[in-house]
Amino acid sequence: MTRIGLISDTHDYLDEAVFTHFDKCDEIWHAGDFGTSAISDKLSAFRPLRGVYGNIDGYDIRSQYTEVLRFRCEEVDVLMIHIGGYPGRYTQLAKSKMAVSAPKLFISGHSHILKVIYDDKLSCLHMNPGAAGKHGWHKVRTLIRFVIDGATMKQCEVVELGPR
Repeated sequence: MTRIGLISDTHDYLDEAVFTHFDKCDEIWHAGDFGTSAISDKLSAFRPLRGVYGNIDGYDIRSQYTEVLRFRCEEVDVLMIHIGGYPGRYTQLAKSKMAVSAPKLFISGHSHILKVIYDDKLSCLHMNPGAAGKHGWHKVRTLIRFVIDGATMKQCEVVELGPR
């Protein structure tokens, strides 16, 4: 069983409450737009960190993270792309990666809109944790916690960090 803390769009702001909400997580996954490496450094010092760079990230983040990340967590094939879209509205990049083989879990960020949607066509769960930072048009800062247990994803919790 692996407990995941999923976050995105911090835009160089990291609420200290994130560490409390992720205290029981085994890993943190960041779906892009860190802002600066100071954010990734704080998160990776706390828990193992996986992530992708986003459109606002500079060389400091792009030199550490890729645009597309594909990996296995237990028995779950995971695909993460910052600008990836969502079921029925995937970006061309996401479509090209999914055409090879559909992941079981697709994670994106960018929109600042929290979404957890099952894609029946691809038999794939899509997650976008919304935005945890203060920059953007979202009204509430959010993140997600969930568990991967073998091939099962469960115990998905949305956490509201407060107003932007």
